[in-house]
Amino acid sequence: MSWMRSLGCVFVLSYCYLVLQTDAQITDAQITDPSEVDALISVKNSLVDPMKHLSSWKKGGDPCASNWTGIFCFDTNATDGYLHVRELQLLNMNLSGRLTPKLGQLSRLTILDFMWNELDGSIPKEIGNISSLQLLLLNGNKLSGFLPDELGYLSKLDRLQVDKNYISGPIPASFANLSSVKHIHMNNNSIRGQIPPELSKLSTLRHLLLDNNILSGYLPPEFSVLPELRILQLDNNKFIGPGIPDTYGNLSKLAKLSLRNCSLQGSIPGLSSIQNLLYLDLSKNELSGPLPPTLSDNITTIDLSDNHLNGSIPSFSNLTSLQRLDLSNNSLSSILGEVNLPENVTLRLGGNPICHDANIPNIIQFCEPEDGGDQTAERRTNSKVTCDVQSCPTDDFFEYVASSPVTCFCAAPLRIGYRLKSPSFSYFTPHVNQFEKYVTRSLNMSSYQLSIDSFFWEEGPRLRMYLKLFPPANNHSTMYNATEVQRIRDIFASWQFPPNDFFGPYELLNFTLLGPYAQMNVESHKECISKGVWAAIILAAIACAVVIISAITVSIIVRNARYSQRLPRKNLPLTVQMKIDGVESFTFKEIVLATDNFNSSTQIGQGGYGKVYRGVLPDKTVVAIKRAEEGSLQGEKEFLTEIQLLSRLHHRNLVSLAGYCVERGEQMLVYEFLPNGTLRDWLSGIKIC
Repeated sequence: MSWMRSLGCVFVLSYCYLVLQTDAQITDAQITDPSEVDALISVKNSLVDPMKHLSSWKKGGDPCASNWTGIFCFDTNATDGYLHVRELQLLNMNLSGRLTPKLGQLSRLTILDFMWNELDGSIPKEIGNISSLQLLLLNGNKLSGFLPDELGYLSKLDRLQVDKNYISGPIPASFANLSSVKHIHMNNNSIRGQIPPELSKLSTLRHLLLDNNILSGYLPPEFSVLPELRILQLDNNKFIGPGIPDTYGNLSKLAKLSLRNCSLQGSIPGLSSIQNLLYLDLSKNELSGPLPPTLSDNITTIDLSDNHLNGSIPSFSNLTSLQRLDLSNNSLSSILGEVNLPENVTLRLGGNPICHDANIPNIIQFCEPEDGGDQTAERRTNSKVTCDVQSCPTDDFFEYVASSPVTCFCAAPLRIGYRLKSPSFSYFTPHVNQFEKYVTRSLNMSSYQLSIDSFFWEEGPRLRMYLKLFPPANNHSTMYNATEVQRIRDIFASWQFPPNDFFGPYELLNFTLLGPYAQMNVESHKECISKGVWAAIILAAIACAVVIISAITVSIIVRNARYSQRLPRKNLPLTVQMKIDGVESFTFKEIVLATDNFNSSTQIGQGGYGKVYRGVLPDKTVVAIKRAEEGSLQGEKEFLTEIQLLSRLHHRNLVSLAGYCVERGEQMLVYEFLPNGTLRDWLSGIKIC
């Protein structure tokens, strides 16, 4: 009989090896579209990667199966049987080189992100073949050449960012076909010529940023029909023609109109019908005529300085939200009503004839040079806390969270570079609290978790800042885990913040992981293996499990026939010591400590054999401990023989036996812990990543 049982075990192990080997071949097979793999290898070969961020991109590898850095894949197979790349996110990786035309082979791509690198060369026209593309983010590089007409084919594009490059040539009229676009950011380039009036067809357009280019021609009056336009920023161009079209007063949702230093002539049109207007900057032009008598009640900033405006200054008494009014360096000679403004309003009148009128009381205070406000760099420091310096690590990566509800809470923050590209204000200090609430609500955090480490204004004007995000104090964790870091990064990098016309569009400058976060791999996103592959693995595992369990059960029944009389658990003798290679013998005390004395909160399952507990060993290893019920106990020799058999089963797709315990009448098996759920979870359709 013994030779038959041995032969049976050999057969079982051979069968399982063959089945699982087949599944290993399935999982190692290429699951990503080969043309997309070829495109990504071409991307890597066309780039210079001094920091080795793309070291995981290996020829012969598979981006979706091997989690290549910056590659995000769909989690289900397409009709062609392959997985496809969904996102390519290579933000701020110090990459140089050029963009390969083979990017056009990433036919299912939704996000293409190369922001803030050192790329040069032109934008490949083949990107226009990616009909699924929603975010095209190439800003902050050294790209040159013309904008390809083919980008106008991207009918699903939501955001086009090519700002802060060296792009020249005109804006293609084909961009009028971007029927889903909300954001066009092409500022800080060398784009020339006339703004195509055909862009008035973009019914979804919210933000049009073309400032700091070499645009000429006229301002298209056709833009007055853009129903969703919130921000029109065209500063520092050289327009000619009739000036600001009167029809712009029909832009009912416009929140910011910025035409600073554009060589505009003529008068200021009536804008009082734009009730959402928050920010108006027409400074450094050649505008003439009187000031507009009325403007939106909600407006906070008006800058009409350095023009040729004349006549009287209206009282503007209806502007209850006004914070800054700059009329300096014009030809204004009188004022209607008294100069009696709230304390929070900044009025500038220097360089006007009115400043020399001695008959207007208190006028001189508004004629003095500007003090600069918060235009220069400013650092916001946390309030001093009286905490023991030794209680918080002395390096630069941990610090006390001054506003935390937990006194002297010490934690490591995430550090984020962030810039407001077109805010509807020129002073930030009064709006700091409002901004902090906006960011923390968007991240589902408490306000004390955000600290604005520093901020300063840049040419544009744009507001650059550096943020610190602290982990919540209520769970007493001193740092974020990798899952939470990935969540926060995804919100910033995928523009999931709710739209806010007051703060305007933003851009992520850097999301650098330092200190205790330096070893976290959150650049790549682990996607699930395809359902077909997992189904094959699960079916094979079930088959092997059934065969193994059947063989072991038969063996146990035969052996246990000799032990029909079994002592109660509490009277069982101590085990004889037996050494099994690769399997550790645990003491009963070690198991009790690992499971918190078999606390019900650590129980993770139960079957006919007994209960299964989650345990943590002294070396922090997490294990699954299967504890036999009294009715399932075997003879001691039979139990140890079973352990010997299980210790010989080794395969990457089988859970490993780590140890056992047979003290105090207990029979317990200690396995490696599987964090991704049970077989029942998989059979119920739950995806584990």
